[in-house]
Amino acid sequence: MSKEMISALNTLEEEKGIKKEVVIDALEAALVSAYKRNYGQAQNVDVEFNEKKGDIHVYAVKEVVDEVLDDQQQVSLSEALSINKAYELGDHIKFEVTPKNFGRIAAQTAKQVILQRVREAEREIIYNKYSEYENEIVTGEVARRDNRFVYVDLGGVEAVMSKQDQIPTEQYEPHDHIKVYVTKVENSGKGAQVFVSRSTPDLLKRLFEQEVPEIFDGTVEIVSVAREAGDRAKVAVRSNDPDIDAVGTCVGPRGQRVQTIVNELNGENMDIVEWDEDPAKYISNALNPAEVVDVLFDEENERTCIVIVPDYQLSLAIGKRGQNARLAAKLTGYKIDIKSETDAKDLVEEPDDMEINESDDSADTTDTDIED
Repeated sequence: MSKEMISALNTLEEEKGIKKEVVIDALEAALVSAYKRNYGQAQNVDVEFNEKKGDIHVYAVKEVVDEVLDDQQQVSLSEALSINKAYELGDHIKFEVTPKNFGRIAAQTAKQVILQRVREAEREIIYNKYSEYENEIVTGEVARRDNRFVYVDLGGVEAVMSKQDQIPTEQYEPHDHIKVYVTKVENSGKGAQVFVSRSTPDLLKRLFEQEVPEIFDGTVEIVSVAREAGDRAKVAVRSNDPDIDAVGTCVGPRGQRVQTIVNELNGENMDIVEWDEDPAKYISNALNPAEVVDVLFDEENERTCIVIVPDYQLSLAIGKRGQNARLAAKLTGYKIDIKSETDAKDLVEEPDDMEINESDDSADTTDTDIED
């Protein structure tokens, strides 16, 4: 067994990167348990593995005492001195108790320990690999699906995508190749567990980084993303270079850049709006494509505003099932109450109640109240 053991340890270190010392420590601990289990011994034992010869020795460890009360745990001082005159009370002496047939048990135990270490090492390798991809986009192949998850093969590990991380309008079939965003990597007892998503706004950010070099290098910045996956999204951008149009850069020549992202998300509509440090202007931009007449802020709650739009633009501003206003609220972080000009006339007569942030004769009555 000695040559086989040493060869196995060397192979583990070379091919799997598992250090011999780590395996030997685990092996010695396992052999202690195996000895006690197979020989019904309760004494303190120590197992030593000679990594040069491959020999295994089992020792009973006894404490030197004046009076022996437990001969499995203790040895008298007189007996200890007969072995070596340097021994003193409280010292521990090792007595070899290696059974004749312990080699067979040792071989079985060694095999189990090595297999366990290999599995642990492989899990660690996978965990370390995919930990680096956390918060990044990877391409995978749909392996299978059940009522809870879509399982995506990332090449070496099977990631899971929960229902809330799936795009409602998409059907995932085996062998489909999809881009997913790695939201989390856990190192559980069963191995590395990778969680991925196609519905997160972060996927959209990474897709824009891939398609728009100016975003990747920081010239253009994504400030905020609001998304209802599979249907519509709004992306607020700003330029850190006054000579570069942030929105136009993201749209690309003839809309090619944004169209590539829309295609990747199977037709999800995309509104790219310009971020502005003026909240009123930013909110107006966020409600694109609707035209905004005025934005009024609540003096008592600075994160609440009333947006006034032309009568014929009211439906457009609110959007189908309130989607446009809802996404604008998520994008800007403001609670938005949209009113038509006709319904807002009464507000002009009560200027003390609201602060007008953009000039125009406009006013207010509630038509919709959208909140992030």
